[in-house]
Amino acid sequence: MVAYITIGVFLLVLGLFLWVFPESSILDYGYAALDSLFGTAPYLFMFLIPAITMRSLAEERKEGTFELLATRPLTDWQIILGKYLACLVLVLFALLPTLVYYYSVHTLGNPQGNIDTGAVIGSYIGLFLLGGAFVAIGIFASAITNNQIIAFTVAVFLSFFAFSGLGSLSSLLSFQNYALQDFGINEHYQSISRGVLDTRDLFYFLSFISIFLMMTKIILGGRKW
Repeated sequence: MVAYITIGVFLLVLGLFLWVFPESSILDYGYAALDSLFGTAPYLFMFLIPAITMRSLAEERKEGTFELLATRPLTDWQIILGKYLACLVLVLFALLPTLVYYYSVHTLGNPQGNIDTGAVIGSYIGLFLLGGAFVAIGIFASAITNNQIIAFTVAVFLSFFAFSGLGSLSSLLSFQNYALQDFGINEHYQSISRGVLDTRDLFYFLSFISIFLMMTKIILGGRKW
């Protein structure tokens, strides 16, 4: 039930930001765009995804079922990728209902269809890749502890730091450190959201996901020993 509740809360809060709250409402914005959706969703993902992933490995060890899982004819990578893909599918299910917002803005535009579809597609791809990165962080956080609350807290902190922390840290330096800023997820997310799929951004997200999954593999291997 945790997944259904968190997805429901995500859609409810996102709907309020997009259509009800005047500060971010599309109806008060005056333009046929979904900028508020793709600007708000990453911060909601920081809490939605850790709530989904916090039980993935921590609950297994707490209930004593991880030992049963480890004795099956499965490699560590199969276990990790199974958990990762399961959580990633839930993230996809959370994003699919938001296509209704695109249809609504497409219909309400004046003239009808007055919306940058290419930018919207790029933003959805960027948001899905961002969700994949947060899932990898959540799986890693769930692997380092047996406590779900600790796993949730660590995942939220790491997700926020990876998304906004490095960019904020670079702005605090006496000079603009673009190299440090490029390591942050937000820089690459904004690049894809413009509607241009750069191979450097895709490589960054795939590398980011791979690094956290490899660290999860190292932790699981050490615990099994």
